[in-house]
Amino acid sequence: MSPAVEVVPLAAGECLNLAALTERGGRWRVRRYPAGFALLRHPEHGAVLFDTGYGEGVLSAMRRWPGLLYGLVTPVRLEVGQTAREQLAARGIPADEVRSIIVSHLHADHVGALRDFPAARFVIDPAAYPPLRSLKGLRAVRRAFLPELLPADFEERCGALTFSPAPPGLLPFPEAADVFGDGGAYALRVPGHAPGMIALVVRTCPGANLDGDGSGLTLLASDAAWSVRALRQNLTVHPIARLAFWDVAQEARSRAALHAWLLAHPRTRVIVSHERPEEAHAGHRAG
Repeated sequence: MSPAVEVVPLAAGECLNLAALTERGGRWRVRRYPAGFALLRHPEHGAVLFDTGYGEGVLSAMRRWPGLLYGLVTPVRLEVGQTAREQLAARGIPADEVRSIIVSHLHADHVGALRDFPAARFVIDPAAYPPLRSLKGLRAVRRAFLPELLPADFEERCGALTFSPAPPGLLPFPEAADVFGDGGAYALRVPGHAPGMIALVVRTCPGANLDGDGSGLTLLASDAAWSVRALRQNLTVHPIARLAFWDVAQEARSRAALHAWLLAHPRTRVIVSHERPEEAHAGHRAG
């Protein structure tokens, strides 16, 4: 039986954006969007993070050029006590006990605190970093990538996810990566918003069935959509917002695949990075 992995959704800071850009038909008013990450409690591997949200390094980068431009386009708020390191410490988890961080993609709001976890290995899709490695200055900021947020030994500490044919319960995705090697969590490739972006399907109840209705499963969808509603209904963002996508066609295919999977697994709990977590259905174990 596959183990249960507890999912604790958290947020480290927030950004401001126009609601009309994040969901087509929304109002032209400023909204606050949390920079979500998640603590995964695995029975063998202990505390594992899925992303980190913002960190102090993001605020520092935004005080100088070209990070200043990032802050103008996407204003960031990060209060004392909100960083991933501080929130984990409040839960009795020192930073050096976090040995793995699963990185959904390399945008600043997802890797803003990697430097705060010196003992962690970074688990990542091998397609995520190579397209960004050479980007500097404005070219990097254009892609929401701030290279200075990555630890100096980032590449040495990266471990590539290994993708193989997906179990039938994960179709229409042809491939998946068994993150822990025990069926507790599967990474799905959902590129487009960013290169090499992944989502996670996590078993939050022991032996939850991938072929069932989604009971006992949680989908950590990263930035596949700005809201749970948009992902469940396959709603698009405003055309202006699509200009920020790495690959518009890939993004549409990835979103459609997740939408199709959710139609087949309607009781899955869905968590996207920039909205309050969806309430758990019966059959889930909430974090």
